[in-house]
Amino acid sequence: MSRIAIIGGHGKVALELTPLLAEEDHTVTSVIRNPDHVRDVESAGGTPVLADVAELDVDGIAEVVADHDVVVWSAGAGGGNPDRTYAVDRDAAIRSMDAAARAGVQRYVMVSYCGAGPDHGVEPDSPFFPYAEAKAAADEHLRGTDLDWTVLGPSKLTDGPSTGAIEVASRAEGSGEVSRGNVARVIAESIESNGTVRRTIEFHDGSTPITEALR
Repeated sequence: MSRIAIIGGHGKVALELTPLLAEEDHTVTSVIRNPDHVRDVESAGGTPVLADVAELDVDGIAEVVADHDVVVWSAGAGGGNPDRTYAVDRDAAIRSMDAAARAGVQRYVMVSYCGAGPDHGVEPDSPFFPYAEAKAAADEHLRGTDLDWTVLGPSKLTDGPSTGAIEVASRAEGSGEVSRGNVARVIAESIESNGTVRRTIEFHDGSTPITEALR
């Protein structure tokens, strides 16, 4: 049984992930910034903690994640405002990694996206550019830490069925889609599997059971 802190605990993926973890007797702390979301988190099986990671420094985030075994970053600014995107998806994410290290939380799972990286290929005039830049910077920072990290790169998210089956494939191998339920299952399996440590895993919906695909 692990103590898992999900930063961005009210996101759609996080709300699918929380009951999966709770069913395995993990203790889930859902870090949220909106008090209106407390009931949703509790219904999913998480313990809500109100904190705006965009406003907290490293020490502040370290206090939030202290006494946990795993940090899952599943937060995002949601696009629309470049300054907010950089503040959350890059700066706060990086502080959370440094905070995990400071608090002694060795395991860190980052939810990124398929194709993220310095060579993301998004044009500077695209509204997606700040997000692509922010995720590239955050992912690269994580890979340079001494944490036991995993970077997960799901393709285009859908509300389709959670089939429990995916294909591990990069952006270069073609575009795809993946249900948020399957993303949640991949996160849960990544937490359980030491074989995902220090790996970047890009994936789509597919026909291979998740446990097998992650090997």
